[in-house]
Amino acid sequence: MFGKKDESKPLGRIDSLIGAGTRVEGSVYFTGGLRIDGEVKGSIVAVEGASSSMLVLSEHARVEGAINVAHMVTNGTVVGPVSVAQSIEMQSKARITGDVEYAVIEMHQGAVIEGRLLHAAGKPVELKLATSA
Repeated sequence: MFGKKDESKPLGRIDSLIGAGTRVEGSVYFTGGLRIDGEVKGSIVAVEGASSSMLVLSEHARVEGAINVAHMVTNGTVVGPVSVAQSIEMQSKARITGDVEYAVIEMHQGAVIEGRLLHAAGKPVELKLATSA
């Protein structure tokens, strides 16, 4: 209300869709939100300055290539390195084979990463200790 708005928060809307049964070969560049239900063989990149970009991978999605976005929610399969500037949420059927660079990560039970977890450099790590009530 009185503070500065955080312009890096995802807008929660999907502007583009790669539907089930669709296969894209080559790099995909986008702004806003992109949902993938199909298959992409190539890199997926949010264009520069798209700090509110959101990539959503359904449980049927498969990506073979590098991913570079601000926010990501996945329940699908990724084979390749993932770089997420803000936050990544991995739901229970999510599989990533490759290194994951992140600022904030949320993993549901059942999600798998076969690779290294790399916390984004230059961002302070905030630890919160649980207190007993």
